[in-house]
Amino acid sequence: MNDILRTDNYFATPIWSIEKPEWVDKINTACDKHINFSKKNLKKQIKERELFYKKKVGDHSLSYHSGEIHNDPDLKVLVDYVGNTSKNLLDEMGYDMKHYELFINEFWVQEFAKKGGGHHDTHVHYDNHMSGFYFLKCSDKTSRPVYTDPRPAAVMSKLALKNPADITYGTTLIHNNPKPGTLIFFPAYLPHQFIVDEGVEPFRFIHFNLQAVRKTIVNGIKDGL
Repeated sequence: MNDILRTDNYFATPIWSIEKPEWVDKINTACDKHINFSKKNLKKQIKERELFYKKKVGDHSLSYHSGEIHNDPDLKVLVDYVGNTSKNLLDEMGYDMKHYELFINEFWVQEFAKKGGGHHDTHVHYDNHMSGFYFLKCSDKTSRPVYTDPRPAAVMSKLALKNPADITYGTTLIHNNPKPGTLIFFPAYLPHQFIVDEGVEPFRFIHFNLQAVRKTIVNGIKDGL
């Protein structure tokens, strides 16, 4: 007699994605001014680096970041979709969202260096509940997001894998291969990074984070309490 054990999966971490290529052209155009402003602001830093290194390194390893752009009217279709979908996903995760109001905490566009070397080390965005990306310029030759197992106890007790290329219960890292128009959502507790970009082709994306705040707090502030 063969014993067959039932497998129950708990404490899973979802990563959701959908393709929205129909927004790319308009949103790319809307983001040009924000990226150009960042490029203008970084010219001084680039010159100072070259004086220090005594070498023309250009923008190597830098990233051009905008400020907060969720109030840009040309981005409204994406902003509204991100807000509504994030609330629905948190509800899907089992959270009682009728007690919370969801706010966009951070929403910015960034573009990696033309000279290559752009990257982000593994990090999370604290004090948030939903995070995500909308990719505007990317290909199989650019950087991509990589996610790390968020369970500290699991990470510290990992064993050697039979085949690291296989996705198994022991997998520590997982990545997406986005295309222009790929929209990704994930719980904000999930550590993520962007691997080094070689500067072969442009790499631009919007990053966003949302925070759920108790309605008792929101209403108290509105009432001046």
